[in-house]
Amino acid sequence: MRIAKALLCAAAVCAAAWAQGTNGEVAAVRHSPYGEAPAWHGETPPRPVAGPVEILKAAEIRPGMKGVAWTVFQGAQPEAVPVEIIGLWKNAWGPRQDVILAKLGGKAAQTNVAGGMSGSPVYVDGKLVGAIALRISVFSPDAICGITPIEQMLEISEIDASRPVNPKTPQTTVARAELAAPASVLGGGVRLVPIETPLALAGFHESTLRDFQPFFEQMGVAAVHGGAAGAVYDTRPAPGWQKALQPGEAIAGVLVSGDMTVTGLGTVTYNDGRRVLGFGHSFFNLGPVEMPMAKGEVLMVLSSQFQPNKFANMTEIVGALRQDRHSGIMGELGAAAETVPVSLKVRTQPLPGGPVEEKQYRFNVFIHPRWTPFLMMLTTYNTLQDLNSSAADEATYRLEGVIECEGLEPLKLSTMIASGAGPAPAPMQLAAWWADRFNRLMQNPQEEARVKRVEAVLEMRPQKQETVIESAWLEKSEAAPGEEMVARIALRPWRGERQTREFRFRVPANLARGEYRVLISNAELLNRPQAMAGVLNRQMSLAQTASLLMQERSNDRLYISLLTSKPTVYVEDQALRDVPPSVLAAMQNPRAPGRALATPETAVPLGEMPLDSLVTGSAVLRFKVQ
Repeated sequence: MRIAKALLCAAAVCAAAWAQGTNGEVAAVRHSPYGEAPAWHGETPPRPVAGPVEILKAAEIRPGMKGVAWTVFQGAQPEAVPVEIIGLWKNAWGPRQDVILAKLGGKAAQTNVAGGMSGSPVYVDGKLVGAIALRISVFSPDAICGITPIEQMLEISEIDASRPVNPKTPQTTVARAELAAPASVLGGGVRLVPIETPLALAGFHESTLRDFQPFFEQMGVAAVHGGAAGAVYDTRPAPGWQKALQPGEAIAGVLVSGDMTVTGLGTVTYNDGRRVLGFGHSFFNLGPVEMPMAKGEVLMVLSSQFQPNKFANMTEIVGALRQDRHSGIMGELGAAAETVPVSLKVRTQPLPGGPVEEKQYRFNVFIHPRWTPFLMMLTTYNTLQDLNSSAADEATYRLEGVIECEGLEPLKLSTMIASGAGPAPAPMQLAAWWADRFNRLMQNPQEEARVKRVEAVLEMRPQKQETVIESAWLEKSEAAPGEEMVARIALRPWRGERQTREFRFRVPANLARGEYRVLISNAELLNRPQAMAGVLNRQMSLAQTASLLMQERSNDRLYISLLTSKPTVYVEDQALRDVPPSVLAAMQNPRAPGRALATPETAVPLGEMPLDSLVTGSAVLRFKVQ
């Protein structure tokens, strides 16, 4: 592997340079159970730089060894932290997965082992030992840390395509990866756990973080308010990337960038000039990834025995993360990770009849079959929180969007949701509906969609626009084949007067004599069977899934259908109407390829009526054909 070879070459030259810089005096240890906090005596060692360096293997670690770690406390420049090695904790991560226990001094003795220090490189006599990756799980007066040996991080291969079995993703129940420490080492049930890599959300409302907290908790992810040095719309590496991410500097994985930012920050462990290692533990344990990789600047480190943490901003993008593994992350400087560019326009009318206000949002989203839909949901919901309308409790939301995927026609989708029309707040329902479209595309069992671009318009109207179908009737109860009939429909708008609409339809010329029914309904009633068929069929291609999405009827219209007694069979993205019983029996044979879903009746479209309002309810009319 390239990183391993680079680390081993020129070892003697690098070790000599380190020894000359340290003057052989790194730390002094005073008396305490683990020794007092290590302190400097002599000159501070020089900062590590990109390039090969000699390594010190875990088998060579001895208690009492003195070293130095590098991490950023403020700004972008890493500072030296004295380290004392406590010992080697064998098989702590699992078989042949050791952890080095150590105690930190200097500023780290005051701040404790903070979130964002993950990946801080540790050196002993100029040799790279590994990355600070773990800390005490509860209150601790000592800055005790666990160090992931560098050998384990070197096992991360850029060509490894395997997928970990326990990733942290939305829709996946994940237990926290915590290490149960032996009582003889730490005692009292205290554990050594991976240092949290909080997701820092910039440009997000407090209400968004609060409402999405259950989603983050389910993943074992800590979401906090964060920052960004500025809106980053271009995910290509910024000029000067060649000198970025030196050992000890802040490194960030970028899930969303632009007018809203979602990042996870840690520290660089090693940089060979092109590829970097960091964190010393997983980010989300996703395996192979294509995620923008950025620099960071630290504003401050919150000192705490309970939950110390770095407050930081993402700065410019300088490369792409390629691997997210148990023992760390690996990225490539100068590489560009493909993302989904999103353009989201929000229109609102604060007062009925008043002027329409408009805001435009642009951002880029990390591509992953489970994370992308969740991030679309998160960002959509957040833009709706930005409306601050006093009429939001009785409002109507409309979303019209276009999803462009490689190899498919652009998908044009729309929906309307009114406040109080469901179990969740309307903005959450709307965001979840939008995310479901990406879920169905990107988690297709046959082929994952390659989303290239997304445009959407969100509209909020200050009135609750909901219309209920109260009743309907026909002018006459008998007709001949081919004859035109007139139906009248009673509609009740929200807090409005009852309205009557007229609808004309022609009886099909080939309709046999007998009794028939006409269904007056909303879109949901007609969409349900085909949507259920799509869920049950795990063999649908991506093109068929996209076709099914495009066939969904709009819920701001009223639909008139003729019900016949022959069944409809839903196969893949096709609705086969008036299927004869013999054909139905053959299609439902367990040995038949694919999976079909049948309904006992067929709804033949007779027409539709646009209402520009959320339509609910249904009515059935009966008539005879002579």
